[in-house]
Amino acid sequence: MQHFLFCFFGAIAGYICGSLSSAVIVCRAMGFGDPRTLGSGNPGATNVLRIAGEKAAAITLAGDLLKGLIPVVAFIILRRFFPAGIDDLVIVLVGLGAFFGHLYPIFFNFEGGKGVATAFGVLLAWNPIVALLGAAIWGAVFYNTRISSLSALSAAAFVAVASIFYTPGKDWAYMLTAVFIIVGMLFYRHRSNIERLLKGEEAPFGGGKMKDPFADEDDDE
Repeated sequence: MQHFLFCFFGAIAGYICGSLSSAVIVCRAMGFGDPRTLGSGNPGATNVLRIAGEKAAAITLAGDLLKGLIPVVAFIILRRFFPAGIDDLVIVLVGLGAFFGHLYPIFFNFEGGKGVATAFGVLLAWNPIVALLGAAIWGAVFYNTRISSLSALSAAAFVAVASIFYTPGKDWAYMLTAVFIIVGMLFYRHRSNIERLLKGEEAPFGGGKMKDPFADEDDDE
């Protein structure tokens, strides 16, 4: 019974944290309005950068990352005090809750972002080695292409493959399954970006011509 309660409340706690839309909160607090109705309409750091500048985007990015990292780390710490109730499954459910909270936030009409930063925060708590290697892949691809969506998808694909070879924990199958779920959702949320990439129409960040200066050409967050 204790394990079931930790599974249930862990997933809920993660979801509530993930539902705190950093982009909406930051933009409203700084007087820029709701990013879901501005720019590309995507409540993520890339769109915030377009409509509110670097400072707001940096705060948004940090917020999205931390809301994935903090709840998972909190339950990892709690595990020391409740070893019988909190196992790897609970830790996985907390992370999945945070990730899906970002995608479908209950506080903001279930209109969320694409989940890259929050996914990174969750993975950083689950599997820091693979997470940091994935971040390096993102940086390398972005450095060479300036296309953030391609960078995110490349990093996600790497994480999926790398996790097959290295996933910590006794019940590693739970975490590996969760990684595949997250990567699958990242690709799903980037489906319009993938279509443009295949057509060669995805504009590089900060360059290229767009039909609409606020078009969602390269949102990856």
